[in-house]
Amino acid sequence: MSKKLYVGNLPYSATDQSLADAFAECGNVESAKVIMDRETGRSKGFAFVEMSTSEEAAESIKRFNGAQLDGRAVTVNEAKPQEPRTGGGGSRGGYNSRRSY
Repeated sequence: MSKKLYVGNLPYSATDQSLADAFAECGNVESAKVIMDRETGRSKGFAFVEMSTSEEAAESIKRFNGAQLDGRAVTVNEAKPQEPRTGGGGSRGGYNSRRSY
């Protein structure tokens, strides 16, 4: 069963391919995705890497958590499941706010 890892504090030069190549030292990388900012197109400084097995994921955490990657100490741990997003804009106002000033 595959295991998804969170990789934080990435250098902005990191790419999907460079991340996959690095983590391949620990086993089969099923996917590697650097998260990009929609507006600027720049990396947000974190990524998700999916390893084939739990053992490979554990080895990746041991090998890369705290390791230097282009001068930055990266954080690697198990990814937490994404929390469901709530719809709406909240109660702070906004475009359709009925609040009067």
